[in-house]
Amino acid sequence: MGMGRHTKPPGSSSRLDADSEEDAGGVESLKLEDVEVVEGAVQLHQQQRETWTRRLEFVLASVGYAVGLGNVWRFPYLCYRSGGGAFLIPYIIMLFVCGIPLLFMEYAIGQYTRLGPVHGLAKICPLFKGVGLATVVISFVLATYYNVLMTWALYYLFNSFGSNLPWQSCNNTWNALSNCSTGFPGNATHLQSASQQFFDRKLLEMTRGIEDAGGVRWELLGLLALAWLIIYFCIFKGVKSTGKVVYFTATFPYFMLFALLINNVQLPGAKTGILYFLMPNWSKLREVQVWVNAAAQIFNSIGIAFGSMISMASYNKYNNNILRDTFVVSLANSATSILAGFVIFSAIGYMAHIHNLPVEDIATDGPGLVFVVYPEAFSTMPVSQLWAPLFFFMLLCLGLDSEFAMVEVAVTCIMDGFGVKVLRVFKRKELLVLVVCLVGFLLGIPHITRGGIYVFQLMDHYTAVVSLMFLAFFEVFAVTVIFGVPRICVMVENMLGKRPNLYFRVCWKFLSPMLVLGILISSIIQYTPARYGKSYTYPLWAEVLGWFISLISIIWIPLGAAHELFRNKGSLLQRLKVALTPTVDLEPIHALPEKQGVNSESVTFFSSSQ
Repeated sequence: MGMGRHTKPPGSSSRLDADSEEDAGGVESLKLEDVEVVEGAVQLHQQQRETWTRRLEFVLASVGYAVGLGNVWRFPYLCYRSGGGAFLIPYIIMLFVCGIPLLFMEYAIGQYTRLGPVHGLAKICPLFKGVGLATVVISFVLATYYNVLMTWALYYLFNSFGSNLPWQSCNNTWNALSNCSTGFPGNATHLQSASQQFFDRKLLEMTRGIEDAGGVRWELLGLLALAWLIIYFCIFKGVKSTGKVVYFTATFPYFMLFALLINNVQLPGAKTGILYFLMPNWSKLREVQVWVNAAAQIFNSIGIAFGSMISMASYNKYNNNILRDTFVVSLANSATSILAGFVIFSAIGYMAHIHNLPVEDIATDGPGLVFVVYPEAFSTMPVSQLWAPLFFFMLLCLGLDSEFAMVEVAVTCIMDGFGVKVLRVFKRKELLVLVVCLVGFLLGIPHITRGGIYVFQLMDHYTAVVSLMFLAFFEVFAVTVIFGVPRICVMVENMLGKRPNLYFRVCWKFLSPMLVLGILISSIIQYTPARYGKSYTYPLWAEVLGWFISLISIIWIPLGAAHELFRNKGSLLQRLKVALTPTVDLEPIHALPEKQGVNSESVTFFSSSQ
């Protein structure tokens, strides 16, 4: 790997000429000559970068990415378990101290450099250039198994159109009649609800452990292919196609959530469920873990350190008002989480009333909430054949928006680093997107075997829990500490015409880095091995595999730092000084001719000297 550097400010003697010849993909090639680099002279090629057609498309895409399945299945349960209404206090504090400032920071990096996370962060802090690549890796790994959830949603959607919902009774070929219950079994631990058996025995056909793969579920393989096909046709034209799709996929879930809320609050027991969700337990605020949970939820929900927000912002126009967009996306995400809490717990209260059970016996989080508890609730609701397909279609929309952004990060990384070479091979960007989706499909196959649920849980634990906080810490440290708050302020001022106010400067310099470090330390101290359900523990070899999955993304941070120090010249101190010097141009770049496209200066993560 090599880092091509260009440090000349706009208006210097460097000459940017548009190559009059268009390649077969219809992308205008731009050639940057006479560029000074650390290791000899290299010829850097630049491509016209597309932009969002309208600002609203960027906002909807960002909201769609941030508002995902975690808002529906994790936040309500986390709020209930962490003090109910009292949890909203640390949650809102973390939103304004950590979530909003760091989202604004990522937007600023993407929009200013007009590069994806790999090349954008490499220009911000060359020593930690591996952080950008790590965020791309973790996003793509997450995309490979996140789409499995879309596969399950499609399976439930197609099974919702019959005269009777298949998880409604125990009179089916897949049911084990000896321990099947048409309602929730409560304290009868030997019993399973009909909806649980549909999930375990019909959808998954799950084996006893990860040691027994059990072969591929061919129905799910077909639906996984369909899910990736949907993703492809939504993003194959880049932000031009994604920007149109999000008008529906980002707004439809809100119509469904409000419709479900109106329906649910009229059901008996709904009030009890909502009170369980909101009833404040002030003593919980004295527990450190509650504050850590609030910060972690903000981080995971908004998507800090996944690279997607940087990637999407890189397609903005240079002077787009990212400050306004930051508040819109952050507040919409948190408001949706609270709205989903009312929807979920009103239904859980209804189920508790129907089965004469306490709410805590029904409340759960994760896939079990949306694929077991809620389907059971639909089976007893009036007009269940209407609500069930609409609900699973909503889940599909929630997942698709997040998937768009995660796949687009990989495409952006490849195009930023190998754009000219890739277009010579594939001729069109659409074929590159197809290859990326095909690789994602192949990597998702282990999750749709009969033992795939154990693989899914293992991947989720070591990717979304273990790896993420390491990447988040190094990203925040590299940008706010090494690159420095004054430079961030210059970037923002160049784009928006005014410096960030005291609130952002204090958060970037002190509060956000300390919070991220605190979450990382807490995660390490309170680390627990992955588990599935309440009883299954993974064998040692699976735990080792889980750590290897974590290292797939984390390893790029030390590798990138070592490579940067190795490629520089001089003593170790001199090499370190160069590696800590940002290469991003802090002069206003909007003065450059429009024909240059989005990137004012090219940077190639994998370049070779001529």
